[in-house]
Amino acid sequence: MTEELKVAVERKPQGAVLYTKGYINNVGGEEIANRAYELMDDGVRTLLLNLRETKIVNSIGISILIEIIEKMIDKGGKIAFCCLTPVIHKTFQIMGLANYASIFENEEAAVKELGL
Repeated sequence: MTEELKVAVERKPQGAVLYTKGYINNVGGEEIANRAYELMDDGVRTLLLNLRETKIVNSIGISILIEIIEKMIDKGGKIAFCCLTPVIHKTFQIMGLANYASIFENEEAAVKELGL
């Protein structure tokens, strides 16, 4: 049994940071999507997902993250990820997420680059 995903949101002047803790599967992915879509509906066009406390993302979680990226691109915004484990980073590269979302080593670099 894997732990339930928890998502915390920190609003920034120019966007928001989503902090995930736990396993990103279908349930966890939907939780991230719900938070991301609420923020998009509220006008947020720059999202940073900090996955420092996430060790596993399964294929359904990846597909949900891709849907979130596509929706944000459709709205003219951008999504980035930071603090990925080496396995998640490689998975994002292989699955193509890195083609549509920036990946940063740490939150400080991401916030600076994204202008959050």
